[in-house]
Amino acid sequence: MKIVYVTHSLRSCWNHGNAHFLRGVLSELAAQGHEVLSIEAEANWSLQNLLLEREAPSDTAFRKSYPLLKPVTYSAEDEALTLLDGADLVMVHEWNEPSLVAAIGRARARGSFRLLFHDTHHRAVSDPDAIRRFDLDGYDGVLAFGATLARVYEGWGWRGRVHVWHEAADTRVFRPPEIEQARGGAVWIGNWGDGERSEELESMLLAPAQRAGLPLDIHGVRYPEHALVMLRAHGARYHGWLPNMRTPQVFARHLVTVHVPRRFYTTHLPGIPTIRVFEALACGIPLVSAEWTDSEGLFTPGEDYLVARDGGEMLRHLRDVANDAGLRASLVRRGLATIFARHTCRHRADELLKMTATL
Repeated sequence: MKIVYVTHSLRSCWNHGNAHFLRGVLSELAAQGHEVLSIEAEANWSLQNLLLEREAPSDTAFRKSYPLLKPVTYSAEDEALTLLDGADLVMVHEWNEPSLVAAIGRARARGSFRLLFHDTHHRAVSDPDAIRRFDLDGYDGVLAFGATLARVYEGWGWRGRVHVWHEAADTRVFRPPEIEQARGGAVWIGNWGDGERSEELESMLLAPAQRAGLPLDIHGVRYPEHALVMLRAHGARYHGWLPNMRTPQVFARHLVTVHVPRRFYTTHLPGIPTIRVFEALACGIPLVSAEWTDSEGLFTPGEDYLVARDGGEMLRHLRDVANDAGLRASLVRRGLATIFARHTCRHRADELLKMTATL
């Protein structure tokens, strides 16, 4: 089967977490023998911002990590549409221009491919007008990365045509180190965003790590000066942007990592963990998470990872993990078992093929 994925960017993961999962699941589909083509705008927002911060990403590093992927770029919408020729399945990510989304829907009416809209963001609840701008009349269905998001689309008339398709770990890249090295301190990998979790980052990450005596490394982008001041005040070391393919090496140097979900994933879209939880567990690093509701039973909280309801509980968990090798080993063992049983990109590739067979 020829599968075309229209993404914002596969080449750049600068403030673009969806690239993590897409790189993994498209690699799995290619490994299964499908002809996989990913297409993206030549000058996309993520790549342009990356170039402002760093030099061009290494094509050699990308090919080494993702040898089955060969992203193709286009400079105009008409050029993008020609790249759909011969496709059996086309998937379009919600981080594309509404005009392109609509044009592909019209092309579906003239062609024979199946067409899915893929939503992996909270805008359907945080900025619903932005999603309603998309003309999805020509689409066969919607892929939503959580059941609560799927219910939003059902309320918009997509009942029976919206499918839950969770993100997952790309275990070709995200895996424990082959040889263990000395570990120390805590690490947070995540973007500052728009400040919607600044209070939580201070109370659930910065302050507990400092009080626990754990050196804290921070990786991510879009940290304004006041955020950097906050990091320095708590003794955290800020390292800027981290290419996602290097995340396993960073995890391998640390004792523990922390997950602090954005507010929309604790209030409006509960049950969606985001990609960082999958990636951390796949790398075999103990994870302590601020509280979120695992309403879909993806994990076993308290066994796959520890849950902290407030800063005091986060402090206790961090101290326990730092001082108890047995606890660390148990968390690693359980987390890895859950990922490999249910949450790899191979699982998601198989789920996608079953879904599309019913269209």
